[in-house]
Amino acid sequence: MVNVVGVRFRTAGKIYYFDPCEFIFEKGDMVIVETARGIECGEVVVANHEVKDEDVVAPLKNVIRKADEEDLKHVQENHTKEKDAFAICLEKIKKHGLEMKLIDVEYTFDNNKILFYFTADGRVDFRELVKDLASVFRTRIELRQIGVRDEAKMMGAIGACGRPLCCSTHLAEFHPVSIKMAKEQNLSLNPTKISGTCGRLMCCLKYEQDTYEYLLKKTPKVDAVVQTPDGQGTIVQVNLLRQKVKVKLDSEQGTDINEYAVEEVRVVKDADRRSDRADIDEKVLAELKELED
Repeated sequence: MVNVVGVRFRTAGKIYYFDPCEFIFEKGDMVIVETARGIECGEVVVANHEVKDEDVVAPLKNVIRKADEEDLKHVQENHTKEKDAFAICLEKIKKHGLEMKLIDVEYTFDNNKILFYFTADGRVDFRELVKDLASVFRTRIELRQIGVRDEAKMMGAIGACGRPLCCSTHLAEFHPVSIKMAKEQNLSLNPTKISGTCGRLMCCLKYEQDTYEYLLKKTPKVDAVVQTPDGQGTIVQVNLLRQKVKVKLDSEQGTDINEYAVEEVRVVKDADRRSDRADIDEKVLAELKELED
């Protein structure tokens, strides 16, 4: 077991482990640490605790010290510099005629490097831009191209639900989201209704997917032949969350449709498992595929 603290450098950013050495930290403390990018200031989000050796990415770097007032003042000064750097970079992008959208600028704590985050439709030759920026700021320059999901995470916005975006408030990492999830949750496959601000499938489709997968395994499918307390019939409708099925009973008097709990029916002949995309228009399917990328 290894004693570590969890440190985060951005709101809803990834948590990194560091060796606290002889220090005892509490959640909310600001600390100075050494990272692959240089010396940085981050917030302790997980206090001192022990984790398994295999859960730590070696080598485990040390916490240098707890941030004091001078350190926090320096962080604020860096934020002011970032705004100025953003404006300068915009001018340089326009000067070089580059088709790119500047999203954010970040100074490392020791001012040893400035990172410029941008989006673009394709690859951008920014070598001359880097030289130009280096001549202005006299430090190392890194331009990092990000995707639309990362753009939404950095910029923040209000989602269709009326709340701030999950990715910019509490999601540390993006999880894979697929059309299959939307279909299994019986959601509209209209691209505009299941896509987020970033133009990709909404991250919240992942939240309840495990529950849906569990219920789907124990629930008969539509068109399955089942035995009910009132006789044999065919399932015509399934309410997955309520765990109810509507069954069309075959009788001499005619056809009756009754509702039963899943526990009350026994599958006699299961329905064929159709392809998740068999009944989706090809044009709509192409649009949905773009949302997965």
